[in-house]
Amino acid sequence: MCKYVTNFCTILLFLFTSSIVVAASLNVGANAGNVPWEFQNAQGDFVGFEIDLVKEIGTRLGKDVEIVNIPFNGLFSAVQSGRIDIAISSITITQKRLKSVSFAQPYYDSAQSLTVSTRSAASKLEDMHGKVIGVDTGSTGDMWTTAHQAEYGFADIRRFEGLAPAMLDLQSGRIDGYISDIPALEYFIKGKPHFKVIERIETGEKYSMMFARDSSLVEEVNAVVSELKREGYIAELHKKWFGTVAAETSSTVLVIDDN
Repeated sequence: MCKYVTNFCTILLFLFTSSIVVAASLNVGANAGNVPWEFQNAQGDFVGFEIDLVKEIGTRLGKDVEIVNIPFNGLFSAVQSGRIDIAISSITITQKRLKSVSFAQPYYDSAQSLTVSTRSAASKLEDMHGKVIGVDTGSTGDMWTTAHQAEYGFADIRRFEGLAPAMLDLQSGRIDGYISDIPALEYFIKGKPHFKVIERIETGEKYSMMFARDSSLVEEVNAVVSELKREGYIAELHKKWFGTVAAETSSTVLVIDDN
């Protein structure tokens, strides 16, 4: 009898310690083709602005960070189902999304952009009448382009899972323009003279990390983000990845309590 009790206690101890190990990790979903936010370097390691940020948050919370590569459109169901704890990929906070998921405070102010091949004669959005536009599936760019298709007369909208395949189709002429987040495009086309950003589309976007609705992690992560802003850590990431100083009035610098 004592032997069975001892074995039972051993099993309970194992289960308890195993749950502690699980709790000590953060599963983070990221669309790995999203430069400069999250992508893989030549060695296959995940790098980028948000990779640096989420790893630092993990360190401050005493948790290991495991990165899971998930297409952008799959991040929403993955975080809602609990498959991942946090989603990153330059995700814009919107009122529609806040109905089903939660966000920490934002850390980057952004806009959309229209990129074309340098072979194109287009110089503005109005020149895209009758043209085929590429977007990232389910992104803010997708939402904006769909909402304004009739206004600008886009002939068709092609949807892609990430920037790289869209840019390949743009280069080959299978699409005429690509509407997506401006920081990613400006970073991507550096040193690539066959592409040009011809218009910044102001949308008032702010990027943040996404969580399951009312996740207890939101408050913990939000407190760390505030701490990192006060220390200037996120501003340093901005300088590292974009080569410019973040504006003092931007959400990269300002602590925002009412996320």
